[in-house]
This record gives sequence, structure tokens and C-alpha cells, in this order.
Amino acid sequence: MMFARFRMMPAVLAMLATLLLVAVPARAADWQSVSSPDGRLQIQFGIEEGRAWYRAAFKGRPILDKSLLGFRFKEQAPLLDGLAIDKVARISADSEWQQPWGEVRLVHDRYRGLRAELRETGGAQRHFAIEFRVYDDGFGFRYELPRDGGMDRFVIMDEATEFAFAQNYRAWWIPAYRDNYSEYEYARSALSALSVVQTPLTLEGDGVAMAVHEAALVDYASMNLRTAKDNGKTLKADLSPWSNGDRVRGRAGLKTPWRVVMVADDAARLAESTIILNLNEPSRIADTRWIRPEKYIGIFWAMHIGRLSWNSGPELGATTERTKSYIDWAAANGIPAVLVEGWNVGWDVPEWWKNGRSRFRQAEANPDFDMPAIAAYAKAKGVSLIGHHETGGQVRDYLGQMEQAFDYYDRHGVRAIKLGYVGTRLDETEWPDGQYAVESFQKVVEAAARHRIAIFPHEPVKDTGLRRTWPNLMSREGARGQEYNGGSPDTGNSPDHTSILPFTRLLSGPLDYTPGVFAFDYRARRPINRVPSTLAHQLALYLILYSPVQMAVDLPENYEGKPAFQFIRDVPTDWETSRVIAGAIGDYVAIARRDRHGPDWYLGAITNGEARTLRLPLAFLDRGRRYRAEIYADGPGADWRSNPEAVVIRAQEVTAETVLDVALAPGGGQAIRFRPL
Repeated sequence: MMFARFRMMPAVLAMLATLLLVAVPARAADWQSVSSPDGRLQIQFGIEEGRAWYRAAFKGRPILDKSLLGFRFKEQAPLLDGLAIDKVARISADSEWQQPWGEVRLVHDRYRGLRAELRETGGAQRHFAIEFRVYDDGFGFRYELPRDGGMDRFVIMDEATEFAFAQNYRAWWIPAYRDNYSEYEYARSALSALSVVQTPLTLEGDGVAMAVHEAALVDYASMNLRTAKDNGKTLKADLSPWSNGDRVRGRAGLKTPWRVVMVADDAARLAESTIILNLNEPSRIADTRWIRPEKYIGIFWAMHIGRLSWNSGPELGATTERTKSYIDWAAANGIPAVLVEGWNVGWDVPEWWKNGRSRFRQAEANPDFDMPAIAAYAKAKGVSLIGHHETGGQVRDYLGQMEQAFDYYDRHGVRAIKLGYVGTRLDETEWPDGQYAVESFQKVVEAAARHRIAIFPHEPVKDTGLRRTWPNLMSREGARGQEYNGGSPDTGNSPDHTSILPFTRLLSGPLDYTPGVFAFDYRARRPINRVPSTLAHQLALYLILYSPVQMAVDLPENYEGKPAFQFIRDVPTDWETSRVIAGAIGDYVAIARRDRHGPDWYLGAITNGEARTLRLPLAFLDRGRRYRAEIYADGPGADWRSNPEAVVIRAQEVTAETVLDVALAPGGGQAIRFRPL
């Protein structure tokens, strides 16, 4: 999740970007320093004994000790030793830009930095560059690899980049190189206990919170982090490999993704970082008006809780009659869109999710699903259809059908697609976060943009802020979502899971978690599964887990006659600004957001499995103005284990001076709408 907090700037200053080119004949022992605009974060870069290093300090205290930079290649000499600095260019920028949709409308892009041009003093005497940008909320650096020294094409076998942390920080992490990729619950341990983990990796210590991630992942492999030695504090880049062991296959002039360290005083401020967005390129879609944030319902949850099926037969979910009934319900309840899964041919293959078994036909409906009739019916009702493409991890097969499949949706007015990449390897051999996955996924994103189609993929390549460059890439899963509560054989997520995600997975970007469960007893089909929250907690997730496309996941009949559904009708999916009011990773979080298209504020607060009361100041509200707070809270005796549906709805008058006592039941939450009076 990424928010901006900054003062408004005059229009001229908003467009100002300053680039100072200072050629510095640097000696081998020189260290070049650059500080954040507020002066609290300092980065140093230098050459010692022929190797390139960097280090970092925050508020005058080291956070990263001397950390190595460089590469090792296949059949070519490494870029690691015998290095010297040719020149250093000082750079800076101070501007703001507007998101077409997002958790904030305006993003402040202000940094200071340097670009160092390096050369080998021996061998092929290759030249390459490293650029650092230092923001108030962290720093990023990237490499530009040689155009000389016979490196027109090359294979990276190891990126030597290190993160040598100054302390044995507390770490929140999920493992890398596991079959379920990003769909694991987060563990907490000492930094020194890690083996190999995914990013974002979140760290906490005395007076600092940090996260290591990457930005602008294109034409490269995802970066995982591996301990440099057992029981140590240094992590190094570990690029997800091709099946033959290559890490990255590159060409001269390749710019790597940005290696990013987010830095803040505490976890709440960390969750407001915008650095990942700022390190991506501006939008390549000139007219973004067709990309619309929205809420949706869908033929989805009934399959996960075992009431319906993706397979043909009497329990098939995706039928013409059922889809029309969902469209009717959406139209009657102000929900703009309906998702249908399992509508196409290919779901009847036994265990289709196992590698190599799935062969979906993306432009051919099953016999029980009349796409032309359904599309016409939805249009007449003023409801959009959200399409669904499941690849089963068969990427070559999907890319071969992609243009035909997008043409099919064009003909039927489908402007958004949920994608699926279920499977342990892509095309049976490649990791779902390697260069093969990254390049294939980029082809889908760009093709969808040409067709003016928005996408939100599940089992995706991890988010690295590309939504700035390609705003049709609206949201992703990339985490253990609500579906694990529906039918996972491990019984589902833990009660603290959603209070961890804002400080870990959501640091990378929007999450399609699919909240909104109102009926918690589905034991007839799923005897070991539960949704580990209260109903009020589910409402609060619309604020806590940001996405511009938010699902009301439960069955329509489970919302009937429930006054609390009014909050789902009301809550926007597009925001003017957002603020993390309070938070402790794994314990609780409270977030306030203001509607982009009106004066109303909304607040969501959740806890883990423990009851607690949060004292939340409402200083984010406009001063001198009175508000009606419409509060959806845990009811008497509410408890995620025994009484999850207990909810009370009440109202009170508040101002910016009010401090609310927000009582949260075990696994509970509270959702509030503030209307100006």
C-alpha cells in the first residue's frame, strides 16, 4: 500500500525537475554521499580495493553496513573487481504527478541522488553505471550494464548485490522457491534466521522500520533474498532462475529493476511509502478514462466453499440462468460488475491445475453459457461483465490464443479480465517469478492495453509498481487470499493474517483479496474451514486491503436483509488521500481514506485474534466541520470463533478534535463512514 503525505506545491514547482551534472574525478578511496531531501536518510557509495560498495544511515544511525555491488556472468568475466569511478553526476527532482486511480490522487516525487559511471581498470575495460535515488521514505538504486567489452549479449549468473544490515532486525517474511509461490502466511523471526525469502521483506528495529523490494521489474528475473552466510545479518540478491540455471539473459545497455529499501520511523509510516510508484516510468497509456475502479460480485465463492463447481454437470456455476440472476442482483444493489469463472471450455480435465494438464479454450463458451445473450442482458441492465482467463500455468498455450481471446471479449463488451496462473511451474519448467514469467506477463499487460482491457491477475508475477506505467494493470493477488478460507485443506488463514498484509504484501501494490463474507457457516461442504474474522472485520477490509477493484465475495442471498451490506454499497474504491492512523504488524491496523469524488472520509480498523480497544484521533477530518459518523462495529459477544456475525450499526456526531474509542472483538473490526453535516 502506498500513500503520499505532502504539502501542495504551486503549479510551476510541481513541474520542476533539476538535473545537476557534476563531473567528479573520484579517487579509488573516495566515498560519495547523498542525503534525502529531509536530511534524515544518508547513502554513501564508493570504491574500496577495486570493488563497489554502498552503505546507509537513518537519523544518524547505521542501518546498512558496507554492502557489495556487482555481477557474475556466464562465459564472461565478472563485473566485480578492478573497478574505478570515472565520474559522478549529482541529480535531483521535485515534482508531483496524478494517478488515474489509486489510494492517493497526487504523488510527490522528490529525491536527491547520484549517477556513478564506473570502469574496469584491466581486462576488457568495460564501462557501466549505477544510479542512486534517495527519497524521504527510502532509497533505490539500479545498474546500467555495459554496451562495450564484447557484451552485446550476456547471461547473468549472479547479481552480487548485498544488503548488509547493521542490526539483527525482526523480520516478516514468506519463503522463496516453494510450489505455492507467494501464497504462504507470513512468519516472524530474527533476520539471522532467514534462509531464502521473497520481497517485500519487512524489518523492524529500534526506531526504524524497513522493507526491501524492487521497482520496475521488466525484462529481468524477480529478486529474492538469500542469507550470505548462516546465522548472519547480510542478505544478497538471489535472482529466480531459468530451468537451465541462467538467471537473466540480457543485451547491452540493460537497465536492471530498482533495488529498493523503504525506510520509516515505524510500520505505520512505512505503509504510506510511495517510493515504489515513483521509481516506475510514467503512464504509457495516454487516455486512461476507460480504466475504471469498481466493485463487483461473482460466481466464485460458491465454488470455493463446495456448493458449485467449475466443471460441467448439475453443480456447474457458470450457467446462463445463474449469471443473469447475478446481473439482476448487481443492478438492484448498485454493484457495477459481475465476474464469471468457469464459463469457457477446458475445466473438465481431471486435476487441470497440475502441470501440463490444462488446455483452456479462451474464446469458446461451455454449452450451458450463452455469451452473446448474457452480454446483451448485462448491457441492458447497466452492469459490466468481468471476464476470466485461467491459464493453468500453460503460458505458451495462452499467448497463442491471447489476441483471439481479447477479440472475443471486445465483441462482447468485456473491459476487464481476471487472470489465473495456477500451477507450480509455467509450461512445466519455469519458475513463476523468473525472467520467462516476467517477459510473458508483460506481453499480456501490453496486449490488454491495446484492447483497452483492464486486468487483475491471480498467481501473478509480484507487483513492483508497474501500475504507474500500465494503469490497466489494476490489482493482483500474490498472497493467500480469502479463497484459502473457503476450502484450503490446511483450514485457511490465521486471524492475524490481514493485520500483517498492509505492512508486507501491500507495500508492493494493490491486493485483490476478495473480502465481504457475511455467512460464516459452510461446514456442510467444508467441515474444517472457517473465515477467521467477524463480519465487521470483513467490512473494514475494504479500507485496510487496498484495491481499485473490490469484490463482495459472498453469495448474493447471504447479503439479503443484512443492513450492514449498506457499507459495501457506500464504500468507494478510488481515493483522494489515505492515511495510516495506527498499526503494529500482526496485531492491529487502522486506515482512513477520503473519497476522490466527494467530501466523505472512511475508516477501517482491525485486530488479530485478540480483543483490544484503539484510541483513534480523528485529526484527518477537516477542522471546523462537523461529521456524522456511521459506525459498523462488532456486536455484543462478537468473536470470530463463536459469534462472527454479531454487528451493531450506530451513529454519532464527531469533529477533527474527537478521539474515538474503537472496540474490536477477537478477530474483529470496525468500519466507519464520516459524512459532513
